[in-house]
Amino acid sequence: MIIYLIGSLRNPEVPKVAAYLRSLGHEVIDDWYAAGPEADDYWQKYEQSRGRTYREALHGLHAAHVFHFDDHHLTRADVGVLLLPAGRSCHIEFGVIRGQKKPGYIVLGGNYDRFDVMYRYATGVVERVEELEEFLG
Repeated sequence: MIIYLIGSLRNPEVPKVAAYLRSLGHEVIDDWYAAGPEADDYWQKYEQSRGRTYREALHGLHAAHVFHFDDHHLTRADVGVLLLPAGRSCHIEFGVIRGQKKPGYIVLGGNYDRFDVMYRYATGVVERVEELEEFLG
């Protein structure tokens, strides 16, 4: 099974969760994490230093390459796992997975401060990544 692990570049748990899912025998897509915790900040500063707006930056080469990488693997994946805490982009990626009618699970990890009824769109919501084993096989 191919799992697209969705998470924040700033979340140090991503590599640990990826390793755990790999230990269950799955292919895990987490290569996006290699960009580092400040990748988006540096991209923004760079584009602003060029005098580009956010809208213009979204149509630049860097954004196109990153987007197509993620889109390719979101399409290729069998399932998505959203690891909290996570931001806007992660929630959009999770929506893409669910919009493709693929299973999508949310790992709360104790990192939530508010309940959100929209997480009902998930195939499942778990507290700990180990709880995914029963769903993923």
